[in-house]
This record gives sequence, structure tokens and C-alpha cells, in this order.
Amino acid sequence: MGRRLVPLTLDNLTDLPAPCQGCVFWELDPVRGEAAVRHGNAPSEKESWISAVLLEWGSCGRVIYVDEVPAGFVMYAPPDYVARSTAFPTSPVSPDAVQLMTARINPEFQGQGLGRVLVQTVAKDLLRRHFKAIEVFGEARWEKPACLLPADHLLSVGFKTVRPHPVHPRLRLELRTTLSWKEDMEIALDRLLGVVQKEPSLRPL
Repeated sequence: MGRRLVPLTLDNLTDLPAPCQGCVFWELDPVRGEAAVRHGNAPSEKESWISAVLLEWGSCGRVIYVDEVPAGFVMYAPPDYVARSTAFPTSPVSPDAVQLMTARINPEFQGQGLGRVLVQTVAKDLLRRHFKAIEVFGEARWEKPACLLPADHLLSVGFKTVRPHPVHPRLRLELRTTLSWKEDMEIALDRLLGVVQKEPSLRPL
């Protein structure tokens, strides 16, 4: 089984699951995001966002392939690039951290340890850029696949709550801890990333 990880670019954006290719939940603020979806401009806005971040900051995601078949992805960026991050009551993300926007392992590839591979690859990338942690806004009342990661799953893989909230706590993972993760983390990570599936429509916070 051959595994290959490559940076997310406009060339492989279509290798993300269909709902994620044009989802702008994180990339735009709530007002602009709703307008983009309403007018059918979300896919082009997504492309513009990726282009801008690549030019100004660098790689903002990874796509993982198994035997050349897209198996999952992760997206991340400094909060200054993530317009939706300011809409949360537990903002802002810490200055020494990058925001984990979303990630997913496709159902047919879960249970293969790909979640650990994705997160550790991101950790190595961000450590080289002198960041210390990943932070994420969790969903404490998570019931079904959406744009936010379930808070309890994040806690199960090592994230710690840095600002509690009954609905959207902000959680943090120190990057260096991910490099020493053992194989027993694979099941928990696959469970975390397997439940996440972006929806094409935006919902209010």
C-alpha cells in the first residue's frame, strides 16, 4: 500500500470530497460566506482564498493518497487568514498557534493510521515555521457531520481546553507532543477525522 502526502494546491483541490471543494465556512466571514453560497460563488471564493494564502504564507493543507486514490485531507492557517475564527465567543487563537480548520479521512480508508500521519506531517511543517501549537474551535454539542470538529473527540487525542464554552470551546495541542504519538493513537485519530464532513451550506453559530 503506497501512501503519498502532498501540499494542498489549486491543482488537487478537486481531490477533496465534493462538499469540501467549494465550502467556505472557515475562509469567509459569516455574511460573505452566506452571500457566496447564495450566489453560487463559493467554489471561486475557495480558490481565491487558497491562492492568497499560498502566496502570502505558504502551504495551508495536506492531501493524503493511498495507491494514488485521495484518502483524506487537512487544512490549517494562521487565524488572520481564517475569517470565521473571529465569529466565535472563544476567540482569538493564541499568537503562537495555527488554527486547525478542518480535516477528514474518507470512510473507506479509516483504520489505517492515516489520521496520525496527517497530523504529524502538519506538526513537522509548523514546527519548522516556529509555531508551538495547533488550536481549534470545537463543537461541544456535535450531533452530525459538519464544519466543526467534535470537542470530545479532540480531547481524546490530546487537545486541552484553553478557553471553555458550553458550545464552542477553544482547544490546544502542543505540536511537539504529536511527534511522539504511539500507534495506539491511530484509532482515536481515525475516529476523530472520520466523523468530520463539511456541508455545502453554512449554518449560524
